[in-house]
Amino acid sequence: MAQDAAVNDAALPTTVLVVEDDVLLRMFAVEMIEDAGFRVIEASDADAAIRVLEARNDIRIIFTDIDMPGSMNGLKLAHAVANRWPPIRIIATSGHFRIGESDLPDGGRFIPKPYRQHQIIGALTEFANPRSAFGAR
Repeated sequence: MAQDAAVNDAALPTTVLVVEDDVLLRMFAVEMIEDAGFRVIEASDADAAIRVLEARNDIRIIFTDIDMPGSMNGLKLAHAVANRWPPIRIIATSGHFRIGESDLPDGGRFIPKPYRQHQIIGALTEFANPRSAFGAR
């Protein structure tokens, strides 16, 4: 019976937190990510994202815009998440800033806007299934 529960947990889709202040872009991202089979939670800014993370323990990946209003931008959010919730993987995007992977916490990924669906879904899939992307360790 416990084995069945473990199998069911493993079969659950990965939960992604989408952090985007532009409502239309957030709606597009949510739909795209859900259509790829992920569970999605939304936040309109970094402050809302932190509240979500404090209330939930199922977030595995954050897809965040960098340029956002509020107490911190997406880059600061990425570092705050890396400090408090190190297992959570980060994908950052921006149409205004070009940052290097070294600007993000270890293992973070930057994808510039306008991004293509396959770029985001590919990164999410890789982060959700690290054993298939990097081989068993």
